[in-house]
Parts: sequence; C-alpha cells; structure tokens
Amino acid sequence: MRPFAFERAGDLAQACRMGSGTGQGQTDAPVQFLAGGTTLIDLMKLDVLRPNTVVDLDSLLTPREPVAFGPEGMTLSAFAKMSKVAAHPAVTAHYPVIAQSLQLAASAQLRNMATLGGNVLQKTRCPYYRDPSWKACNKRAPGSGCAALTAPNRNHAVLGVDDTCIAQYPGDFAVALIALDARVDLSGPRGSRSIAVADLHTGPNGQPHIETTLRPGEIITAFHVPPDAWMRRSLYLKLRDRQSYEFAITAVAVALNLAGNTVNEARIALGGMAYRPWRAKAAEAHLAGKPLTAELAASAAAAALSGAKTHGHNDYKPELAKRAIVRALLEAQALKEA
Repeated sequence: MRPFAFERAGDLAQACRMGSGTGQGQTDAPVQFLAGGTTLIDLMKLDVLRPNTVVDLDSLLTPREPVAFGPEGMTLSAFAKMSKVAAHPAVTAHYPVIAQSLQLAASAQLRNMATLGGNVLQKTRCPYYRDPSWKACNKRAPGSGCAALTAPNRNHAVLGVDDTCIAQYPGDFAVALIALDARVDLSGPRGSRSIAVADLHTGPNGQPHIETTLRPGEIITAFHVPPDAWMRRSLYLKLRDRQSYEFAITAVAVALNLAGNTVNEARIALGGMAYRPWRAKAAEAHLAGKPLTAELAASAAAAALSGAKTHGHNDYKPELAKRAIVRALLEAQALKEA
C-alpha cells in the first residue's frame, strides 16, 4: 500500500468540501471516502486505487435511523450497515427483494461492516482490473485496452458492454433498488439532489474509468423506495459457484403485481450479467396484461437477453440468465402478496 494522508470529517458538509475538486469515487480520484472500507482498503492493498487522501466518514455513520417509513415509502440511510437493514422486520415483510439482496451478499462479517452507500459503489471483481500486472485495463489505466476481451472471461458481462470494457457489476443491493424504481439522495459542495438509482451508474461509453454520475465531493446519504403493497410479492434469486460468500454468475430481482394470474405490472432487474445494475424493461413490457405461464416467462426472458454480447468463455451466461428469470418469475407468482 502506498503512503496517503488520512483525514476525519467532522460532519457531512466538511466531508463534501474535502472531496470537492476531484472525481471522488472514480478509479483515478486522488481523494477517496472511507465508510465500511471493505472495498476501498482491499483495492489500496492491491495497488489498484492510489489515493493521496482518504477521508474517514465514521462520524456520519451512527446518528441516522437505518430504516424509516412514511407516506412516500421506505427510506434507508446510506450509512446503515447491511446486516441491520437485512434483518429489519419491516424490510423483510414489505420489501423482501431488498432484504434478500443484502442477506445473500458477501459474508456475515462483511455485512456487519459494509454500509449501504458503499455497497452500491463497490468496484468490479474483474481480475484484470484488480491485478496491476495486467497492463491492459481501460478501467484502471484509460486507453490501455481490455484484456478480458481475449483472455478468460467466464464471469464477465454480456449486457451493456462495449469494446472498451466487459467488466461485470458485482453488487446485489443496487439490482433490487433499480427493480423497485428507488431514488438516491446525494449531498455535495453544490448542494443536495436526488436522482434515480438507475441513473447513478454509467455504461462504459468508451471511458470505463468513469463509473458513476457523482459530482466531485458528492456523498450518498439515503435511498428512497416507493410504497406499493404488491412489492411484498418479490424475491431475489442469486446463482453462484458456491452458496456462501460468492458473487453472482447471474441474479434476478423480481416484483409482481398480479390480478389472479394476470400480470398488471412486473419489475425485473438482473445482476451478474451486465456492466452496471440492469433493468430488464423489455421483459417487463412483454409480461404486462397477460396471464403468467412458464411459456410466457420464457419468452419474456428471451426478450431480456436479446441484446446480449458474449466473448467466448461467457457464452453460457445468456441461457443461464433466461432460466433464472423463468424460475424467479414462477417462484414470485407462488408467493402471497400480503
């Protein structure tokens, strides 16, 4: 690990000022914020992230209620620990897809440390990004190329990629959030704003080192999930090489609004398949207004993967994802809404 300055922020405004003037959160940012630290410290040890300054947000982690409910739905503090939100009775009852996405992430020890905001911003697990001995990585060294295009790429993304990067977004929580049309509150030197979680992460766009739409010095403070009773009929299905402490090969977040067996509205998002958290809107539109059957679920799954682009070792992933979508839809259909 390289030498760096370590500073503590006394409050949110001071933290934002400390991060201003830099592309905070991006790979090449000279200032990085530290909350749970479960990703940042690892990448600094690997010599992937090389910040000049680390700003500790520890003083911001305790004062806020982790979960709150109101007329506009559920609010989650971005400084809440994953484990506390995953175990919260109201979250498990009203938004099971969110609770499950957190319960299935990382390990118990990491969930006790990691914050919701940090989890959403976690970096890819692409081995070519995380190992500086691989010189070709546009995300780590812009303009150097993408080693994964021709090297082993079994777990790499097949949706939302271009020839500059096929890295896979590794998270689960953000996938559940975009399925439910959640929003995220941001605070920065220029004030506060709210955006859709779906607008937080960017595609590679020829510049994969720019991963989010965060402005310099901005910090995620909260997530808002709208109120819909039918979101109780939701689930998070995660397929991986082992059942514990492993990232998804493919994952599906599903929420269904049914009248009998007819789909009034469906929400589907994919994890483990795309460059960023991925909303499968083509599949949702395919289901709307029709009785949900295995055949309809299969055709919706095909619509979700219609734009997939594979690179050899990951050729199996679209078919696996289709089967996962069918399974998730049928399992959600069998759930009680209330």
